[in-house]
Amino acid sequence: MRIVFPLFDGFTALDLVGPYEILRMLPGAEIVLAGEGAGDAVRDGAGGLSLLATHARADVREADVLLVPGGPGARRDVDDPALLEWITAVHSTTRWTASVCTGALLLGAAGLLAGKTATTHWNAVRELESHGATYTPERVVAHPGDRLITGAGVSAGIDLAITLAARLASPAHAQAYQLALEYDPRPPYGAGSLATAPAEAKALLGVAEGSEA
Repeated sequence: MRIVFPLFDGFTALDLVGPYEILRMLPGAEIVLAGEGAGDAVRDGAGGLSLLATHARADVREADVLLVPGGPGARRDVDDPALLEWITAVHSTTRWTASVCTGALLLGAAGLLAGKTATTHWNAVRELESHGATYTPERVVAHPGDRLITGAGVSAGIDLAITLAARLASPAHAQAYQLALEYDPRPPYGAGSLATAPAEAKALLGVAEGSEA
């Protein structure tokens, strides 16, 4: 099972690494990190972490799963026709095409989400809807008939990957992987969404009180 993650400068690390930790455990999983060139070091959006591309994108023409991370680079690359054409071409071969966070903007810019519900990070809703999608504030939104699945901001990528593992293997496999990672979230604060975050937290991020995605 070939699982392909495109690498681009400015990706968000957890968007990729969270799902990777789940999907790498699928039976027969082959992980492909597709960058401009094989062996390239690709820096994340925070500038403190780099991942090495295992393959050049030009050499990756098919995948069982294509999972597109987000990050500041995703917002920039909605204007990169070569990347969008590659996403569209690989999507035509997949069992599932997925995005995490603002990776949905790349799927949208590639024309894959037009007329569909989708999710993304709360601060990218307008950009997502500019590509013809309808935002829904869910952690994971799946369209099995279209082989498309989107995850909300950053940490939702783990939920998305567990959902995919259940569909690609079995619910028992997905539960085993969840247990292996001891993924049992009990956050110390209920501030993980615009609906629940206090005003002080929103203010630190420059979010106006009363804002809701």
